[in-house]
Amino acid sequence: MNVVFIVLVTASLIMLCTVSPESAITVMLNGVSGSIQLALKLCAIYAVWVSVLSIMEKTNMTNGLYRLLRPLCKKLFKGESDKAYEYISMNLATNLLGMGGAATPMGIKAVEEMSKGKDKASDNLILFTVINATSIQLLPMTIISLRAAAGSSTASDIIIPSLIATACTTLIGGLLCFVLRGIKRKNKNKPNEKPLYDKH
Repeated sequence: MNVVFIVLVTASLIMLCTVSPESAITVMLNGVSGSIQLALKLCAIYAVWVSVLSIMEKTNMTNGLYRLLRPLCKKLFKGESDKAYEYISMNLATNLLGMGGAATPMGIKAVEEMSKGKDKASDNLILFTVINATSIQLLPMTIISLRAAAGSSTASDIIIPSLIATACTTLIGGLLCFVLRGIKRKNKNKPNEKPLYDKH
């Protein structure tokens, strides 16, 4: 694989130096400028939403979201600690609002709490990872902000397509987790079958 990359890089440098170096340099400079602008916009967007999350915590709005989502969390993730339920609820709530950057710290804390004293990922942890990765988004605020920053006049048009897509992926991912969990438990409870013939 390294040989392939070396060949590609070498060929690219030869083409860069022989065909049209001035055009390539212009494109690279424009790409760098665009990436810096995008990074600054993303930084501003995440700063805003992390601040919103902080305000929600200080005004105890997070407690309301926690109480609202706690019954669902207890049904989906049975046997976890209260602290884990709190982190899971906050992660789900921020993901529902499309604040993926703000949801990540809560997701990490939830994973740490759920994996305490365990050598491998539990069924609950696997389900949480799938739900967190697919995450239903009622208001994809990060995408809306990016579309608005890019000059879109209809930045909020993404709401319904995003809701449909994320709802489908979360539903399918969750169902697959439960199906595979059932198969694993069935195989675990199945007695060891003797081979049909003796190899010796």
